[in-house]
Amino acid sequence: MPSGSVSGGSGNKKTGAKSSKAIQAAKKKSGGARGVPAQRQIPWLTIGGVALVVVLVAVIAVSLIPKYQNQQEMSAWTPSESNQDPSDDIEGVLKIEYPAGVHVAPGQRVAYDQSPPFGGPHDSVWATCTGTVYEQPVRTENMVHSLEHGAVWVAYNPDLLDDAAVDTLRQKVDGRTYTLMSPYPDLDTPIALQSWGHQLKVDSVDDERIDQFISALRLNQYTYPEVGASCSTIPGSFDPANPPAFDASEPGPDAVPMNAETAGDMQQAPAGS
Repeated sequence: MPSGSVSGGSGNKKTGAKSSKAIQAAKKKSGGARGVPAQRQIPWLTIGGVALVVVLVAVIAVSLIPKYQNQQEMSAWTPSESNQDPSDDIEGVLKIEYPAGVHVAPGQRVAYDQSPPFGGPHDSVWATCTGTVYEQPVRTENMVHSLEHGAVWVAYNPDLLDDAAVDTLRQKVDGRTYTLMSPYPDLDTPIALQSWGHQLKVDSVDDERIDQFISALRLNQYTYPEVGASCSTIPGSFDPANPPAFDASEPGPDAVPMNAETAGDMQQAPAGS
């Protein structure tokens, strides 16, 4: 065999090897032997995780932002050294100064000058006011003593509010210490709020002044006489499950007058009682 033919065969083999490599390289670039481009994997797990985080952040924001805004709004009605009685800026609040610490006996009535009353002589035992919601009307003389301890009393006319409205009021009181709530028959407005020396009457549970009044006067050390006094139950003296009944009749001529601090049959309460 001629030497030229051997040399040519070798050259053909080298050329074929180069061509094969070129074809393989082209296949890799084109995505495979059939020319189908390589598909990019979509990171669904990562996308789902990010979407979940975004949803959670949105839910938290929707939940917290209104609460934060409400706190900011209520801060204007929070008492301080520079703003000792924020209720001065609440439209409709009636203020009367009353002497404190004048007690009456359990069987005595007081000829109160307001209805519901929010100061003056009162029973020596306070009504439990640890966020207590009374389903029945309670003896007024016990309720007034709670105001002397810094509580806010939410009274309502059961004939003027439906169950939904009463439930809305209940949520403002239930479990919130130094508040109490009870029906008050024949109340001349649907709702009346009382703290010592202060009263606000409103027509709707949606009135923003309800929250403003509670914020301004509940445990406001500048507006009630017996700072630090308890609102808890007095065992053996007052049963919140069976409190003294409300008396809707007129007090009568033997009722204790509002100026009873000078009456001989009144006992002046010791400080802090």
